[in-house]
Amino acid sequence: MITPDTIDKIMDAIRIEEVVGEFVTLKKRGVNLIGLCPFHNEKTPSFSVSAPKGIYKCFGCGKGGNAVSFLMEHEHYTYPEALRYLAKKYNIEIEEEKPTPEQQEAQNEKESLFNLSAFAQKYFEQQLHESEEGKSVGLPYLKERGFSMEVIRKFGVGYCLNKWDDFSQTALKQGYKKDYLLKTSLSKSKDHMLYDTFRGRIIFPIHNLSGRVLGFGGRIMVSDKNKPKYINSAESDIYHKSKALYGIYFAKSPMASEDNCYLVEGYTDVIAMHQAGIQNVIATSGTALSFEQIKLIRRYTTNVTLLFDGDPAGLKAAFRGIDLILEEGLNVRIVLFPDGEDPDSYAQKHRPAEVKAFIEKQSVDFISLKTNLLLDETKDDPIRKAWLIKEIAQTISLIPEAIARTIYVQKCSEMMKIEEQLLVAEVNKLRRQKHAQKAQSISREQDMPEPGPGHSPARQGEPANNDSQEKELIRLLLHYAGKELLFEVENEDKRMEEIRVKVVEFILQDIQSDNLLFDNAVCQTIFDAFAEQWEQKSLPGSNYFTEHPDPGVRQMSIDLLATRYTLSKNWEHRHRIYITEEEEELKPRVLQAVYALKLKKLEQMIDDNQRQIREATTGSPPNEKLLLELMETGRDLLSKRSKFAFALNRVVTK
Repeated sequence: MITPDTIDKIMDAIRIEEVVGEFVTLKKRGVNLIGLCPFHNEKTPSFSVSAPKGIYKCFGCGKGGNAVSFLMEHEHYTYPEALRYLAKKYNIEIEEEKPTPEQQEAQNEKESLFNLSAFAQKYFEQQLHESEEGKSVGLPYLKERGFSMEVIRKFGVGYCLNKWDDFSQTALKQGYKKDYLLKTSLSKSKDHMLYDTFRGRIIFPIHNLSGRVLGFGGRIMVSDKNKPKYINSAESDIYHKSKALYGIYFAKSPMASEDNCYLVEGYTDVIAMHQAGIQNVIATSGTALSFEQIKLIRRYTTNVTLLFDGDPAGLKAAFRGIDLILEEGLNVRIVLFPDGEDPDSYAQKHRPAEVKAFIEKQSVDFISLKTNLLLDETKDDPIRKAWLIKEIAQTISLIPEAIARTIYVQKCSEMMKIEEQLLVAEVNKLRRQKHAQKAQSISREQDMPEPGPGHSPARQGEPANNDSQEKELIRLLLHYAGKELLFEVENEDKRMEEIRVKVVEFILQDIQSDNLLFDNAVCQTIFDAFAEQWEQKSLPGSNYFTEHPDPGVRQMSIDLLATRYTLSKNWEHRHRIYITEEEEELKPRVLQAVYALKLKKLEQMIDDNQRQIREATTGSPPNEKLLLELMETGRDLLSKRSKFAFALNRVVTK
């Protein structure tokens, strides 16, 4: 494990503009740097990097973080991998400490699973080329499919003997543990005896980005209706179907250089395309395309071309998965092969140049293809056509880029012979619904703290409280905790004197004196961190929160620290228009934020008081003593609310 001291050295050396600048073209704008966001498609830069704060933030898609999280998100590195990348970049020698027994055990187990998978791949490959069964059953099948020895070797294709436990026994003799054989699903157990999972099958190794074997796919060699044609490794600590793409190790560089990815359905399709000279091709190992797989593709290209056989039913079944690709901002095209053909069979019958020419000629954008395909089925049926319009509007609404949506609206309205405005209205309605659902989902997921003094929790069925006042107070702490506010107070001699109070001290004393708690649990965590460190007469730096182990704290602090717009001093001087900086009017800002939070809490307490009054009056007989106490409390709360509302220049409407 990397030592904490080394991590501190790495963090101190990082210049976020240098790290992000290796992947994004950045330009100076005010105190920040801006560029096109690498996480979603956009034409106008909304991706901002703050060098002084060491953070990045996209104001389009919302992603934000520090240099380490950028590498983890953009390059799909683990946390240790990102640290090692940065250490190498800044010439920092990595010191490692001995991991705990539990950490060492987990690390050893994962490495053992990789080692076992590597051994299995070599074993299967050896059986294909050297065993009598492999040479008489496995190799002839592959050669009949038109695969050359070169491409078979390239993909490490192998064969598992059609024997009960030959592989399992060989692995055990080589010292591999039974437990690991079961965890990788290379072996299964029956009556406490191991047997080979892939026996009698051609084996296709599945590699990760660095070329290590994660798992296997196996194709059966005998016709048996009781057995599946293909089986895959089960989920394990090293193999996750939703995150793996067959052929990605060989395709990643061609995908980046050609700025396109061909997506096919099976292992043999990938191999056949490679043999035809098309190397930027991958498959999903028999599963629907997942969000994680789409993110992996986006690392190398934003263009995806799906290669399908000519069966319309199969294409329709894939529509929802394709919609997911569109939603992630990728451009999708489709190639339909002639009836009865798939990429593998077509490549066998045609020369490589003919395969490439066919794909280039037949490639059409997905939305146009979908519109044409469904339009043929409407047969002038008005009900079917209404459904078609909604279906196409739904697909267009998923596209995040506004210009692309506009172009597709124009094109599809012409194809369906409807008014363009009708399709625009339907698309906009669907996008509004989606944003509303997302907002509701975020609100429902908001963690709430345990009830405490001065805190009236939301009751079941009530909407979550708006936390904008709480976030504003936390924002001021993050930006200005150490700044001083000037107050005039009366001393013992009845004279007015000036005192200076730090922002953090003023906010902490004012909030804690009234025993107020935040509704937003993340805001409470940040507030508590300031309180804890201020007791020690110190202040947490911004990186304390942007590198916090709690992801909620990291995200909120980055969101609140990021500044979207900055005004150039040169612009002010040139136009002789001078804008007041926030720091110049910090005192009224802080007072307003504190008052706004207190007003919000008073509103909650008033609502709670009125509820208790209603409950007290419904009793039989009414609890008059309690009712009088509640009404007195209510009058006091209303009086306080009026004072805070007056201070904030707000009108009380209830």
